[in-house]
Amino acid sequence: MTIIGYAAALEQFHPTELLEYSQLAEQHGFGAVMAADHFQPWVPQQGHNAFVWSWMSSLGSTTKKLTFGPGVTCPSFRYHPAVVAQAAATLGAMFPGRFWLGLGSGEALNERVVGGVWPEPHVRLKMMQEAISIIKKLFSGKVVRHDDGKYFTMERVRMWTLPEQPVPIYVATAGPVTAKWTGENCDGIITPGASIEKLKGLLDAFEKGARAAGKDPDKMPKLLQLHMSWAPTYEEALQNALVEWPNGGMAFPKQDIRSPEDFAEMAKLVRPENYKNRMLISPDLDEHREYIQQFIDLGFDEIHVHNVGRNQAEFIKIFGEQVIAKLK
Repeated sequence: MTIIGYAAALEQFHPTELLEYSQLAEQHGFGAVMAADHFQPWVPQQGHNAFVWSWMSSLGSTTKKLTFGPGVTCPSFRYHPAVVAQAAATLGAMFPGRFWLGLGSGEALNERVVGGVWPEPHVRLKMMQEAISIIKKLFSGKVVRHDDGKYFTMERVRMWTLPEQPVPIYVATAGPVTAKWTGENCDGIITPGASIEKLKGLLDAFEKGARAAGKDPDKMPKLLQLHMSWAPTYEEALQNALVEWPNGGMAFPKQDIRSPEDFAEMAKLVRPENYKNRMLISPDLDEHREYIQQFIDLGFDEIHVHNVGRNQAEFIKIFGEQVIAKLK
């Protein structure tokens, strides 16, 4: 059975408020939480940047069964990969079987805050791959070091607090090359909403990589994040998208944009038609159900939905009753 998760937008809500929404989501049929790791919001209107690692500890302590993880953390700039490994191992030890580690190659909006050179995409990918090798070494529990890499160093050390069950590593990707590498080297894949054709290609690449490494891709989690806008009327749903989530209507790579103010200037160019095939905007709950169902049928194990408006409590309750309950 596919798990429908709640995408917790820490760049959009106060952490205490968002914790209450996540608890409400568990009560209304959501089975997981994907928590955004942002140092800045996309646009100033969103208004928050709570520290996801502190927040996830509270999430685990105040919920009962939800699985959860960061969607996603970059282990290459703000954090040294050893620190990410320590944080992940701690949450895995505290919440056995509930925590997963979602990793990605980063965006300037969040990672550039520490300064330094912002590399090209292929370099960021190599940095992430090396960072993951360090994290996996530390997850082994053995005494390890890393002195032969290109981007990171780590002195002789071991991870002392480890979970009974290994923390699974999922990698976020929207391209087939990284998807194949993820299948070969990690435990699962995370990807944002896209066309069925594109997503099928990503899953095929992921499965090819998994089989090349002797793994069964059918047993490896495949997570999808969907941004959408639901409200009682189309006009309200559209206004929520334009005001709260204009970045959803920006059909170009965003990894190199450095500030919420720059995004806000670009947001002035976003029009309703820019959301077409990128984000469902509708008051029709059956339309939302059908939209989600197609991704279940494609083979995703978890689908994390983010309603971009401020109407979170209303959305959670009505989706639990009239969308999640009717999915097949």
